Amino acid sequence: MKVGTALNMLSKEGHSDAAVLAEHMALGDLAEPLGFDSLFALEHHFTGYAMSPSPTQLLSYYAGRTRRITLGTAVIVLPWHDPVRVAEEIALLDVLSGGRCLFGFGRGAASAEYAGFRVPMEEARARFVEAARIVVKALTEPSFDWDGEFFHIPRTSIRPRPISHPERRFYASSVSPESAEIMAKLGFGVLVVMQNEWPKAAQDIERYRDIATSVGHTPRPPIILMNVSVAETRTEAQERAQTYLSRKWDSIDNHYHFSDGHLASVKGYEFYGNMAKTYSKLKDESYRKKATEFYVKIQVVGTPDDCLQQLAELHRLTGLDHLVTEFGYGCMPHEEAELNMRLFAERVMPVLQRDRAFGGPPAGMGERAAGSLVTGADDVFAPA
Repeated sequence: MKVGTALNMLSKEGHSDAAVLAEHMALGDLAEPLGFDSLFALEHHFTGYAMSPSPTQLLSYYAGRTRRITLGTAVIVLPWHDPVRVAEEIALLDVLSGGRCLFGFGRGAASAEYAGFRVPMEEARARFVEAARIVVKALTEPSFDWDGEFFHIPRTSIRPRPISHPERRFYASSVSPESAEIMAKLGFGVLVVMQNEWPKAAQDIERYRDIATSVGHTPRPPIILMNVSVAETRTEAQERAQTYLSRKWDSIDNHYHFSDGHLASVKGYEFYGNMAKTYSKLKDESYRKKATEFYVKIQVVGTPDDCLQQLAELHRLTGLDHLVTEFGYGCMPHEEAELNMRLFAERVMPVLQRDRAFGGPPAGMGERAAGSLVTGADDVFAPA
């Protein structure tokens, strides 16, 4: 199994933005020396939820500081950008990195970000599909033109030309069933931000596989992104996870405003309206405790042996071959995040990378686990 790490860059009270970036970029500098296979950059804007407005620019920095590690986006939000410009940035990063990159795309769910870019949110799904097709066309054809609903492009050519067919390593994050169908038909792989019970995530992945196969694409194993808290004792790992994943709820709703239910009336985002019930209850301390306990249970938390057992189950259910981890979340102190990352790299990651049990599609993949991991929290959602 390949193992990567992602940089979150959540703003911290009492810290300058530059100081927060420096801490997370220091974690990024550890990725290759510690033996990680990949480094991922997010895209968010305006609120400090993740201060990474240009993932390809950030990864270009690491392309010059590394030699081996794969560089990935999680994700580029296509409806906010000119697709020709996105294709150029992908091609340039492909050349600068020597072809060691992959690209995740998404359509975003934060109304504040859509407002900031002056893009009507109800156009998101259609814009995503059209932009994705243009990006693929720009990367694969020496010259191209386009006459669509949102974009009218005269015959042009992007330069430099890519060197490694990056369009064959495109992934998309999908939450709603409708989005999963779109991604599968585009031939993209699926990137899952772990947000619900693992058996339910496995069902979503299986649905994606079925759709991809039905339209003539060979489905790739999923990439799964999740938070990790590993420590020498379960108590220490649990306490860290409870503390900082609880704080993550605040940052999520401050950015997305799920609790006010506004997305239920936005075309293409009706699925997200279901989350208002969950987030509106988080002001109640007893419900918040329950929601945090749920969220902790669907991440990777415990001793190194605990983490390996949990990841063996995740691999059995989903067939993932690329795990992307976050170690510094919820305004965790940098020293704590680094200890978390180093222990995982020393005691967990080598087994994932070398043990044959974690390689290839496992027997029973996609089957529902004998017992549900948790119950009663179907509408909890925690995006990247």
